Amino acid sequence: MLAMDVVDTLRHRQDLATRELAGVTREQQLIDKLRDIYHQQGIEVPDHILKEGVAALQESRFVYDPPKPGFGTSMARLYVGRKRWGKPVGAALVALLVLSVGYFGAWQPYQRGQAEAARIELSEGVPARLDALYQTIFEETKVQKAVVQAEGLRNRGKAYAAEGNSVAAEKAVADLTALRDALRQDYSLRVVNRADVQSGFWTIPEVNTAATNYYIVVEALDADGNALDLPILNEETGQTEVVATWGVRVPESVYDSVAADKRDDGIIQNNEIGRKSSGFLDVEYSLPVLGGAVTRW
Repeated sequence: MLAMDVVDTLRHRQDLATRELAGVTREQQLIDKLRDIYHQQGIEVPDHILKEGVAALQESRFVYDPPKPGFGTSMARLYVGRKRWGKPVGAALVALLVLSVGYFGAWQPYQRGQAEAARIELSEGVPARLDALYQTIFEETKVQKAVVQAEGLRNRGKAYAAEGNSVAAEKAVADLTALRDALRQDYSLRVVNRADVQSGFWTIPEVNTAATNYYIVVEALDADGNALDLPILNEETGQTEVVATWGVRVPESVYDSVAADKRDDGIIQNNEIGRKSSGFLDVEYSLPVLGGAVTRW
């Protein structure tokens, strides 16, 4: 312990040690001065201890030499400082573990399951629905026209499903469903007879300004008197629109007859011009029509 204290004293008096040890023959002089220093402090230190301390300083026996940089040194320093970086790194590792488990253990299996379900639906579910709709139409229709349309839609839908085109296949299912629903509809077609709505009008077509087209405004009413929204092809634009009222093109004589009926007392007595029955696709008209319609006027 005394030898270590001697070394410590020499370190604090580094200028003394450097000067005294600069010459080999001056070791005894350094020992004498060290003895005086301790003597002034009231401490008696034997000469062999002073010699041992001087020798230890020369040999750097009590000097800490830091380790050289390297992988082992870096790992040791990381370990010593683990309290500083351990918690955030641990939290990051836990988060990474949770994300990995969620992605590989839950999300990927879910995605594979969804893809497999979609494949099965397209290869089995869609064809089964197409067949069921076709069979329903075949059993409920009273006209061959509906069967032909249904068969064409079913075949196209199955072809799209086999190709993996889910959008087109589902469109075929939707079209078959619409055909079935149209086949089941039952309503009467009546001339609109309200004060706020025109019962008829005429137009001059742009493609033939020498002609005049006459229309009567109609609506479809079910058995309870409720107006139905139906898809109607506008002959002027070529677009199909779902509307509650539309104009049916009729001969001028029919237009004049309806106008006269309304002028008589403001009420159109013979307001039913046709009926659509369940099992049929088209309206059976009770007066002459020209087969065209408009949705805007």
